Amino acid sequence: MRSSTQRSLSVRGYRMPAEWEPHRGTWLSYPHNPKSFFTALKGAQESFADMVACLAQVEEVHINVNDQLMEDDLSAKLARRKVKKNVFFHRFATNDAWCRDHGCVVVCNDKTGQLAATNWIFNAWGGKYPSAKDNRIARKMAGFLGLERFDFPWVLEGGSIDVNGRGVLLTTESCLLNENRNPQLGKKQIEALLKAAFGVRKILWLKDGIAGDDTDGHIDDIARFTDPRTIVTVEEKDEADVNHAICEKNIRLLKGFTDTDGKPFRIVRLPMPRPMYYRKDERLPASYANFYIANGIVLVPVFDCPQDADALRILEKLFKGRRIVPVRAADIIVGLGTCHCLTQQIPAG
Repeated sequence: MRSSTQRSLSVRGYRMPAEWEPHRGTWLSYPHNPKSFFTALKGAQESFADMVACLAQVEEVHINVNDQLMEDDLSAKLARRKVKKNVFFHRFATNDAWCRDHGCVVVCNDKTGQLAATNWIFNAWGGKYPSAKDNRIARKMAGFLGLERFDFPWVLEGGSIDVNGRGVLLTTESCLLNENRNPQLGKKQIEALLKAAFGVRKILWLKDGIAGDDTDGHIDDIARFTDPRTIVTVEEKDEADVNHAICEKNIRLLKGFTDTDGKPFRIVRLPMPRPMYYRKDERLPASYANFYIANGIVLVPVFDCPQDADALRILEKLFKGRRIVPVRAADIIVGLGTCHCLTQQIPAG
């Protein structure tokens, strides 16, 4: 494995595939940190096991665990769900469960069929939490997968970007331009870096993230590509809710965006779930946009509220040919993320 310059990937023909493109598998990290999940940890682990059981039916599932005790715990949960194949454990110790952000982002070369791993600095969303173990995960993943690794000396999390596979990348100013990430880089420099690393030609910037999001506004809680020409985005109809103004501003921006051919995107609105809190005053970033697209299925977080059914119906129409799988997320969200935050895809190449 070796690193290379920031320009090498795009020059060599690499790009970041859209999430709906074929996967070899999914990589995850087992939830274990009581400082993140508090009394909801056991429930979060059960929902995690549900996710693994679904994913193992359609692709490989690779899971980071800290030790034998953790592996045995999850193995027992999977045995109860009759999971017998496609699950691979890795003794790669983590600080927390959010593999979307601390895992490597894998890019592909359409001409050669080769894959490569991009390794970025992970600083736990601006130094908010311990991250030394998590910051080593991308290297370990790349090593196991046998991929050429490209090391980038800048901070970037996988949940802060989304691509349509056709040259467009969606992100937020509140995250990527935050001084707690790469204060030495301006907006144009960050755009050049994203284009070079992920083979995109156009960057679309939304403004702020939803309330309760400790990542400073990751895109995967706000707006997601569901095909090259469609973006689904969250809306909050209650004008008294803090998320209403945030969502409306982002929707106005989305309506003005165009693809690399200058054509506007189809914008589909997705409801927000009821406001959720931990300890009464801590708003949780619950969002149906935090779904994960795998081979033949879409894992969608649900929160035991009336909006669940509406969100599932909307996503079912957008992902024809894929089975929509609800994932109980009331406990997982206590850790401030759900399905997409927990997962990192490994493209098929």
